[in-house]
Amino acid sequence: MKKILAVMALAAVHALGGTANAQDAYPSKPVSVVVPFSPGGISDVIGRPFVHSLGKALKQSFVVENKPGAGGGVGMAYAARAKPDGYTVMVALSSISAIPASDRLFGRPPSYEIKQFAPIALISADPAFLVVRTDSPWKTVKDLVDAAKARPGAIPYGSTGNYGTMHVGMEMFANAAGIKMNHIPYGGGGQQVAAILGSQVDTITQLPATLAGHIAGGKLRPLATFAPARVAAFPDVPTMKELGYGDVEYFVWTGFFAPAGTPPEIIATLRRGTREAMQDPEFRNAMDKLRAPIVYKDADEFTGYLEADAKRLNAVIQRIGKVE
Repeated sequence: MKKILAVMALAAVHALGGTANAQDAYPSKPVSVVVPFSPGGISDVIGRPFVHSLGKALKQSFVVENKPGAGGGVGMAYAARAKPDGYTVMVALSSISAIPASDRLFGRPPSYEIKQFAPIALISADPAFLVVRTDSPWKTVKDLVDAAKARPGAIPYGSTGNYGTMHVGMEMFANAAGIKMNHIPYGGGGQQVAAILGSQVDTITQLPATLAGHIAGGKLRPLATFAPARVAAFPDVPTMKELGYGDVEYFVWTGFFAPAGTPPEIIATLRRGTREAMQDPEFRNAMDKLRAPIVYKDADEFTGYLEADAKRLNAVIQRIGKVE
């Protein structure tokens, strides 16, 4: 009997050890990283080098899965409903806070709520720029504003979707300038930039990481930055504040999330991997080439940052009101 009990005890120890080893194995298979915009947008061009470096850090494949639509709402809702096992995570923009607020503004049930996500880290934060094509007759913001006032609702501008990051930024400016333009939504920043280059729209707001190559190549002209001070990489571009629009300050940030309810040990692994990815020379070089600053905040600090930004964006959306 003692021998049988000893064998049973040994088996239990092995079973417990096996469970612990299984838990320690995360990630033991490829991880899907949802990017809720089309290829070429800011979350995609930052997300891909980040995901590559994260995979190196955690010695597993992390694979970008683009799910565009509804200003990022489609992909964010998909990630919010994903199984919280660490194998579906998300790289998203600040519009994660704006989409639920806009749904409530229109009396719609939100497709997801912020509480359905566990913030892992802030990766980057960059101010938006207002740009036109170089063949545009508008050389200054005043030129654009004067043209928009002369033809209310006629000038087409492209965004990354209703109440997405680049829609909110442009409407902040339009609201401050007292103008109305024709909003044309796209599935992400890549499509939005292609639209202005292809003369489908006349102006957009976007980030330096997405615009730098086209500005350097002489295809796009920056009229203003939404930063509180001039951006070092574009010293000749005035701020909205300089131009008389003191309330128009707008940063778009990129963050890393898991579905709420993801086990703490998996969150801890993802946080560790993110910290290592932030220091990876490959990632840092990629961000330098994009002219995108690394602004890293770990989960605890990022959570506070997210809450404050959500309140600010909600106030902006309420001020803008219902726009199409």
